[in-house]
Amino acid sequence: MSRSTASAARPDSPQKRPLRADAERNRQRIIAAAREVFAQRGLEVTLDDIARHAGVGVGTAYRRFANREELIDAVFESTLQHLIALAERAYAHEDPWEGLVQLFLATGQDFAHDRGLRQLLLEGARGEDRTATARERLTPAVSAVITRAQQAGLLRDDIEPTDFPLIQLMLGAVTQHSRDVSPELWKRYLTLILDGLRHNRDRPTPLPRPALDLEEFDQTMT
Repeated sequence: MSRSTASAARPDSPQKRPLRADAERNRQRIIAAAREVFAQRGLEVTLDDIARHAGVGVGTAYRRFANREELIDAVFESTLQHLIALAERAYAHEDPWEGLVQLFLATGQDFAHDRGLRQLLLEGARGEDRTATARERLTPAVSAVITRAQQAGLLRDDIEPTDFPLIQLMLGAVTQHSRDVSPELWKRYLTLILDGLRHNRDRPTPLPRPALDLEEFDQTMT
């Protein structure tokens, strides 16, 4: 037997066997369930909670994921891919400004309705490594959308990619406080922000949501 053949035959080879089809289905089911539970309740839920939501046994969940952090990593990866895809679609839009608006609306919708996503990407939860990874992988895609709108003379020249997550953080704060009173209120403030970002405009953009009345405001602030 040649050296290369003997090496390939070692039982401790680092190559990882692919999961059986049913095991992979369970894995994807658990990831999908985790995404839903994290969105509703945040990242502090248990792996047992997620297994019940997925309709699989707790033992099955622990065979696929050693602990909750490993599952969070899997959800984090799929989330990053989703956000990068949103930025790429925005960049491909025929109108640079509308592409930018599309990116803000699509990501704003995700951040507004996904508590776990806000914790992971906007609030720095679960460690600095994930925050750094998100920044490194998302920034090029978001930067391309911003630069394209600036080069078309539609977006202020002084806007930087680091402004994007901070704007989302502000909108996320609105959502967090108003979700039980007016869950789409963040769109009103996004429209105001976008008007401020535009290089030139003839008139103010109509706001998609009315302001809170005094009773709604009190409910939101308390």
